[in-house]
Amino acid sequence: MQAAPASRPLLALLIRLGAVAALATMSALIKLASQSGVHLVEIMFWRQIITVPLLLGWVLLTSRSLAPLKTQRPGTQFMRAFYGTIGMSLNFGAVILLPLAEATTFSFTAPIFAVLLSIVLLKEQVGIWRWFAVLAGFAGVVIIAQPGGSHFPLYGALVALGAAFMVALISIQIADLNRTDKPLAIVFYFAAFSTPLTALGLPFFATPHDATQWLLIVGIGIIGMAGQLLLTAALRFGSLSSVIVMDYSALFWATLYGWALFGMLPPGSTWFGAPLVAGAGILIAWREHRLSRPRRAPTPLEDA
Repeated sequence: MQAAPASRPLLALLIRLGAVAALATMSALIKLASQSGVHLVEIMFWRQIITVPLLLGWVLLTSRSLAPLKTQRPGTQFMRAFYGTIGMSLNFGAVILLPLAEATTFSFTAPIFAVLLSIVLLKEQVGIWRWFAVLAGFAGVVIIAQPGGSHFPLYGALVALGAAFMVALISIQIADLNRTDKPLAIVFYFAAFSTPLTALGLPFFATPHDATQWLLIVGIGIIGMAGQLLLTAALRFGSLSSVIVMDYSALFWATLYGWALFGMLPPGSTWFGAPLVAGAGILIAWREHRLSRPRRAPTPLEDA
């Protein structure tokens, strides 16, 4: 087993910031591709299959061997790809169903779901601060979604929340895989295992495409691969709780792309609810950071 990578928090933050910009750009391209007539299943398939030869070529060019793609846990890699495929369908579906800013804001609930997962899966005790963050975050979701009177379909919000839940679950898997496998290997096996899964739907949804659609598809694949590599690398050099604060820069990109490409700006409810959701995530990240440091025993009013 290889040694755990050294912690480099500033590098991790910068890498995560680049990952957020790349994935926000990919989301804008996904929405454009969907509006042009490319089906979600096709978008997912091409997003993944393009990654396989690009990564193979890059590894052979830089390493002269396939050693960086070696994995000690193929079964774990497959499960990460399985869950990742589900998460990808929900994530891409949210981008297609919702305005970019709203889809992005709902994705900020991932840290909230991470807290809930830590209770269920890790049997972790959660104190008053993080419970407050969970409640505040979901209050923000209700304000944005406005059940019964929203400017977008409620099922779109549910899809986006499902995507955020899967992000939280997959982040735990990636952090675990980073202990033994390189980021290149994690991204490669995600693409290699998920490509045949998504290919099962092609006979039912594949259609001919024009040059513009193919450019969008190729752009999704290349930029998505870059974003995934950066996302995985950030977790190699820093903890999830320390880098996740960079994810909130995605709202800037989503608002910019939404206005420039689709002529849409978020309504007042989104601007009011988004700070609650983002603030909840930041509070959780701050508490996780503090709890990761050696310190005295907590008082009853502090997190366990």
